[in-house]
Amino acid sequence: MTVRVNGRVVTPTGVIRQGCVEWDGDRITAVAEYPSVRDGHWILPGFVDMHTHGGGGHTFTTGDADQARAAAGFHLTHGTTTLLASLVSSPLQVMRAATEAFAPLVDEGVLAGVHFEGPYLSDARCGAQNPEHLRDPSTDELAELIELGRGAVRMVTLAPERDGALEAIKLLTAARVVAAVGHTDATYEQTRAAIAAGASVGTHLFNGMRPVHHREPGPVVALLEAPTVICELVADGVHLHDGMLTFATTTAGPDRAALITDAMAAAGMADGEYELGGQAVTVADGVARLARDGAIAGSTLTMDAALRHAVDAGIPMADAARMVATTPARAIGLGDRVGALQVGLRADLVVLDDDLNVVRVLRGGSWVE
Repeated sequence: MTVRVNGRVVTPTGVIRQGCVEWDGDRITAVAEYPSVRDGHWILPGFVDMHTHGGGGHTFTTGDADQARAAAGFHLTHGTTTLLASLVSSPLQVMRAATEAFAPLVDEGVLAGVHFEGPYLSDARCGAQNPEHLRDPSTDELAELIELGRGAVRMVTLAPERDGALEAIKLLTAARVVAAVGHTDATYEQTRAAIAAGASVGTHLFNGMRPVHHREPGPVVALLEAPTVICELVADGVHLHDGMLTFATTTAGPDRAALITDAMAAAGMADGEYELGGQAVTVADGVARLARDGAIAGSTLTMDAALRHAVDAGIPMADAARMVATTPARAIGLGDRVGALQVGLRADLVVLDDDLNVVRVLRGGSWVE
């Protein structure tokens, strides 16, 4: 049975001011003008969050399947219809256990995959990552996790200057796993070598990276200028100044800039004491920081809030919609399934009011209760 929703439809090519989206079952069957409609709510593709550690008081970082299901459910109510479960730097046994626990949730469609942010990261740029767990990349470890996950492992963030990093990137890309550059003190040249080896994502650009210098551009410039790299941006006004957010978006373009939440368990919760990867985190005024040294420890962001912040910062709605859906979907290899209001893709959409607050969420052709 064909079902329709009408309003201001945001497509990959622009906004249909008077439009409709139709679906039958779990697939979009039509996106078109519908002149009898007078504006109405905004209709955007379901959001795709390629980097999140938890939310709603629940975490992905422990590898607990019930926690993961609850965290995904929380973000779904904020319009995120596709997400990766991001872990932090951990011992191999935790990575194994999480892969085994989350693989059935990937098969079920609750998660789109697993993202290992670490442990192959820079000691100098570890941020809120636990320095006790940092180590050089191991192709043996990665090969074991990829086999264990049976397709569940979708992205790994590593620092390209660490010994064995280029071999790890080549292994990941050969296995159709996204290799991301992040938490790195790499030089411009080392980052370019990682990109040449197959790295295609910059993990929360600027954060956890050697800063830009006019005589050493570092990883930020190398990632921004590479046409094959999609750059993650945390649009919460804390991780990035709005001027830097709009600069990066203008430089890379909305087809290479992806908004992420980098959310931890405290997203959607009250200020207080939390934990991230076994480290104590204090949330005050909605900002999460490590208790031990004040380092930013993820965010309390949701994707609808990231969209609102980006639009308020001056990014056009059509561009912002690509950055919360189409671009991240393509970054993690799902652009042929989700991420756009386009015939044949899964019927995922978010209905927003004029203030860009979530009114309704559709996932796989069914309205979320």
